[in-house]
Amino acid sequence: MYAIQPETPADYHEVEALYDLCFAPGRTALSSYRLRDGVPPVANLCLLYRNPDGVLQAAIRYWPVRVGGRKALLLGPIAVHPTAQGEGLGALLMLQSLEYAAIAGWSRVMLVGDAPYYARFGFSKLEGVVMPPPTNPDRVLGLELWDDAWVDVRGPVTREDGPKDEAGLAE
Repeated sequence: MYAIQPETPADYHEVEALYDLCFAPGRTALSSYRLRDGVPPVANLCLLYRNPDGVLQAAIRYWPVRVGGRKALLLGPIAVHPTAQGEGLGALLMLQSLEYAAIAGWSRVMLVGDAPYYARFGFSKLEGVVMPPPTNPDRVLGLELWDDAWVDVRGPVTREDGPKDEAGLAE
């Protein structure tokens, strides 16, 4: 039996080690990390799973960003320990965290990833949303947590350098 729980500051290094294990060396050089660097994650959406022995099995984080000046969530990274892949933990984390995001008032979520995988969660390619280079535009995906949340939202994705709040309430 697995238990979902919020990530705490004490979990930071263990979660980072999981990301290092699951992703290629140099992951922090990706354009999405430039949007995260020095910006606190949205703490109430950063979740993890531990097995009954307390071993970290999966983690997900979210970051506040702006798209054309409008608030959005940047999902990622999400990782599942190689020994637990295929058990559905990534999907459970994804669904639970998206539910929490909607409850918290966030209207739109984006990520950089594989469209065929994320389509099962409702993500689709975002037209006119530009991640910092060198991001492949076909991998820039979005999900509406509220109807029409991505309508007319276009432009560059930028860091959220304004006041940090936990909700992405409608502008």
